[in-house]
Amino acid sequence: MTTTLEILNLKCGGCANSIKKGLLSVEGVSEVQVDLETSIVTVNTKDGSILTNVKNKLSTMGYPEVGDSNTIIHKAKSFVSCATGKMSQ
Repeated sequence: MTTTLEILNLKCGGCANSIKKGLLSVEGVSEVQVDLETSIVTVNTKDGSILTNVKNKLSTMGYPEVGDSNTIIHKAKSFVSCATGKMSQ
């Protein structure tokens, strides 16, 4: 099952690396693609029930879905995720 999500706080390749690594750690996720220009994350999963876990993982990393709450904590977490992603390039 392929799902696309538009997310907030996506800034660079470091963010994209963190998102890919984080989502691939979610059981049932087989592939992740991140489009920096559109802030779209495409996720391939076994089934739709995994989507809630994917959204929760994104939010805890600082990248909530468009329409969800985007607090200062989300923004701060996205900067940490971004820096971590840059270091792992």
